[in-house]
Amino acid sequence: MGRPFGVPVYVTPTWFVIAALITWIFGSQLESVLPELGGERYLVSFFFAVAFYGSVFIHELAHTLVALRYGLPVRRIQLQFFGGVSEIEKEAETPGREFWLAFAGPLLSLLLGGAFYLAMHLVTPGTVPGVLLAGLMVSNVIVAVFNLLPGLPLDGGRMLRAAVWRVTGRPMAGTVAAAWVGRCLAVAVLVGLPLLTALRTGPEASTTGTLTDAVLAAVLAAIIWNGAGQSLRTARLKEALPRLRVRALTRRAVAVTADTPLAEALRQAREVGARGIVVVDGRGTPSAVVRESAVLAVPEHRRPWTATGALSRDLTPGMRLPADSGGEELLEALRRSPASEYLVVEADGRMYGVLSLADVEQVFAAAMAGR
Repeated sequence: MGRPFGVPVYVTPTWFVIAALITWIFGSQLESVLPELGGERYLVSFFFAVAFYGSVFIHELAHTLVALRYGLPVRRIQLQFFGGVSEIEKEAETPGREFWLAFAGPLLSLLLGGAFYLAMHLVTPGTVPGVLLAGLMVSNVIVAVFNLLPGLPLDGGRMLRAAVWRVTGRPMAGTVAAAWVGRCLAVAVLVGLPLLTALRTGPEASTTGTLTDAVLAAVLAAIIWNGAGQSLRTARLKEALPRLRVRALTRRAVAVTADTPLAEALRQAREVGARGIVVVDGRGTPSAVVRESAVLAVPEHRRPWTATGALSRDLTPGMRLPADSGGEELLEALRRSPASEYLVVEADGRMYGVLSLADVEQVFAAAMAGR
């Protein structure tokens, strides 16, 4: 939809679902407030839905501007079913920055609510502008209050994470605390929202209204629960990054020519305890890496008649990794050049071995299991 401050803004198809839902609900409410509008009330309601998501965009833009101020790259802003998200690619370096990065969005929503409240006094009450401004004031305050709830993935959860991080000195401790509070919030929403609706409306509540609230509560609870779990998984993966060193994960490799029979290449590998095979040209320069999955797919009786080069992938510049790299640098290299195996080289260009993507995934699997 645009690139404010160089950050692309996307609207997902789910936005149209929530826009239609807001138009229907708000339009039904307008029937008792502005009965003279007739069917035009749904046009006014749709305008409210667009204006409301404009407020959500400003909320997310506040997060983005603070992130850019702290030198954190922002991949995109995305408006979706339940609000929006600013996809910030790196973590804040200090708990103080984490706090302000999270608080910027709710703060802007509160300021917008105040601005709409002041604007309400400039128009005639009970008119279309007055009703729209009142609706936008209330909705922005609700967005701010909801986001300030102290549980991940909400902004209040990130503020709680920053507070625990500040006290303990450990970002992971803050994430664990805020994620579990987020899961408790999900349960509270699932049980509490329908209960509050029933207590407020009493016995005269319609079955349709009660069912709608129950479905809304279930969707909200699922989003919060899954978001809290995803935050916890991401934190565990980041905690595993220091263990992600190329030199430590590299498999020893043997070098063979492309016409070497697979059986002979495997014999040479077993002889020296290697688990990787690199194809070299006539001058001994690595030109391809043999794919482990392709080797395993060749039956034992066919291996003496299968050329090793036929099971390899030609090396591209992105498939050569420095032996001393690791952490986020390694992950970025793997994202740029997806492959199942990579050639690992020393600083002077000499072959060190082969890095298998499966070994990298095992490090993350161990982190996810809490080992």
